[in-house]
Amino acid sequence: MINVSNLKKKIGDVQALDDLSFTAENGQITGLLGPNGAGKTTCLRTLFGLLKADEGFAEIENINVAKDPIAAKQQLGLFPDPFGLYERLTPREYIQYYAELSGLSSIEAKLATTDVITQLSLEDIADRRCKGFSQGQRMKTALAQAIVHKPSNIILDEPTRGLDVMSTRQLRDCLQALKAQGHCVLFSSHVMQEVAALCDKVIVMAKGKVVAEGSPQELCQLTGKESLEDAFIALIGTDEGIAA
Repeated sequence: MINVSNLKKKIGDVQALDDLSFTAENGQITGLLGPNGAGKTTCLRTLFGLLKADEGFAEIENINVAKDPIAAKQQLGLFPDPFGLYERLTPREYIQYYAELSGLSSIEAKLATTDVITQLSLEDIADRRCKGFSQGQRMKTALAQAIVHKPSNIILDEPTRGLDVMSTRQLRDCLQALKAQGHCVLFSSHVMQEVAALCDKVIVMAKGKVVAEGSPQELCQLTGKESLEDAFIALIGTDEGIAA
């Protein structure tokens, strides 16, 4: 479970987060939906300890991110940009390296790497260098790195950006499987179709604040609209919507 409570963060002259509060539950996929500049990425970077909040706090499985960042990160998997893989490494080498960074011993990391390679059906490419991989192969390798240490929570920042249709579909299937296993999945996006297809709960953000939250269906009912896109525009205003 992820808990964000009254987060405030100013970057330069911009109030990137403005008293932001929400929860993301285990066994659910929660989406942060908002236009560019809404504060989605700032929120996720604060959760992962890459930024320090000016006020408020964030918790991962009741662990305060600012007070115990190492313990918090062990409960968190971060899906990286799949196009930023180390191309000279094989998936097995890449995944095991990050498993050890996440606190596993060498022996534990080796076993966990073998397990996640099997889980994501990466056996046929596990010992090939990543250079020349397809988008789908890169995506699965990046996801394996995020979940190898069996974190309770997975964070993804616009995960389908740059992926083709088949790779996007594979990622959706993987996220649904993680949800079914009881994980808390939190991702940011401004792609309506993606959010509507995946999310149990949507946090609509604008200017660093929560504008509304609920299932896609509940947001449509709240605004009297038939589609999530129309509900989104109604909630944040036309000008913000165009910016998305």
